[in-house]
Amino acid sequence: MKFVKESIIKAEPEKVFAFHALADAIERLIPPWENARIIQKADISKIGSRAIIEQKIFGIFPTRWIAEHTEYKPPRMFEDVQISGPFKSWRHRHIIEPHEEGATLKDEIEFKPPFWILGRIAAPFVVLPKLEKMFAYRHAVTRKWCESES
Repeated sequence: MKFVKESIIKAEPEKVFAFHALADAIERLIPPWENARIIQKADISKIGSRAIIEQKIFGIFPTRWIAEHTEYKPPRMFEDVQISGPFKSWRHRHIIEPHEEGATLKDEIEFKPPFWILGRIAAPFVVLPKLEKMFAYRHAVTRKWCESES
């Protein structure tokens, strides 16, 4: 399955990329309703760097998500993949491209939901709306920082 969220940010692509490289970017980007705890931060500039996050799925089922950074091409793209976690597979590309108004921020996620056929049936009703809400939040946070910081 694929999820894509795209937004125009009125800032230079280099500034949008720089936001994601901030030491506290992950804290800023996790929505408050996610109830997630960061165990280990990743350095997006280091291939092989891993982030470890603990959270509860549906507020009940504890899970540990380990994501490894696999590509780094500043100031246009970086990628992370799930090593272990709630999905059968997960590849997340953060793409930043020039736009006449500044930059286009695009999150492309290719994933396979858990629970075999049940997961594929439920994904459009459970996973995709959750991703849409989460990435709307993330893009709003990114936009606010990039468009208001000097």
